[in-house]
Amino acid sequence: MKKNLIIFGTRPEAIKMAPLVKEFQKDTKNFETKVCVTAQHREMLDQVLEFFEIQPDYDLDLMKPGQNLYSLTANIIESLQPVLEDFKPDYVYVHGDTTTTMAGSIASFYSGAKVCHVEAGLRTHNKWAPFPEEMNRQITGRVTDYHFAPTLTSKENLQKENVQEDSILVTGNTVIDALLQSVDKVNSSPSILIEELNKVIGDKELVLVTGHRRENHGEGFERICRALKRIAENDSNRLIIYPVHLNPKVQEPVRRVLSDVSNVILIDPLAYQDFIWLMNRSKIIITDSGGVQEEAPSLGKPVLVMRETTERPEAVEAGTVLLVGTDEDLIVNRTLELLNKKEAFDQMSKLHNPYGDGKACERIVKFIKEV
Repeated sequence: MKKNLIIFGTRPEAIKMAPLVKEFQKDTKNFETKVCVTAQHREMLDQVLEFFEIQPDYDLDLMKPGQNLYSLTANIIESLQPVLEDFKPDYVYVHGDTTTTMAGSIASFYSGAKVCHVEAGLRTHNKWAPFPEEMNRQITGRVTDYHFAPTLTSKENLQKENVQEDSILVTGNTVIDALLQSVDKVNSSPSILIEELNKVIGDKELVLVTGHRRENHGEGFERICRALKRIAENDSNRLIIYPVHLNPKVQEPVRRVLSDVSNVILIDPLAYQDFIWLMNRSKIIITDSGGVQEEAPSLGKPVLVMRETTERPEAVEAGTVLLVGTDEDLIVNRTLELLNKKEAFDQMSKLHNPYGDGKACERIVKFIKEV
């Protein structure tokens, strides 16, 4: 029997790893599977664990107010040592580009376990954008034994770095597995918050916004907020809903510029299931999130990405997302074009999602069973 340890620490990782946990747990004949959470995020992580009904076997509970990358990285590596020595996994699975991923892969390498990188091979080739995610992902790739790449482009990135082809499997992205498994559940049992928002939204056109990335802090967020205000003022019957990240560097400009705009609704960050409902209800999405770039096209939602570069170029090439950076005029013009011109909206909303068919986790489990 093969022993699996699945490590994650943030809400996005939890969403993308939850269907993999469930898929491995189905096969108790071939696998003993345990889950370790670092709780790099705490409250938002717990919401996802509850929704997917996952009980961690190890909870490191490392979230601390004001923590920095230095202390977090060291704490993750040191805290994983007793977990790895206790369980002695054959395979450790990490996801994407977080500090938990990078530190977890190093600790797992030290332990002698085979490192399996889910969502491997994404690159911007600019170590400062996104920071620190780009380097977290590259460092993880150097100690990884099996690379689960979501797309052919990701596989090609790895091969250019001399990664052996037989250690790479193109799977699609597990976030699509999570999304497709969750939509029906969300619609059949909406939360009280969603029932209340549904009454407020009514039949109004809805724009959903998320934004929090470090590289946009400061003047970038000032431009974003001014753009959102102009979009709202263009049509008073249009609603913009913005779940505002708790970081004070995000809260301050967003609330200063947008709190008095009558058709902009600022709310606290949402539970995963509530966010899915809002994505599904929206007409377009404006975001700097990597995950949303992958999820929204499966729901037929055009995405404007407030970043200068993206490690997910497949969506740009497919036309399901547009890069607008933090250019105020570009954000406004592209958004209003999609909202006001049916042809532009229809062309973008009906394109094929390049990130998969919802069977990524099946492919990963089959691969590991056969290695």
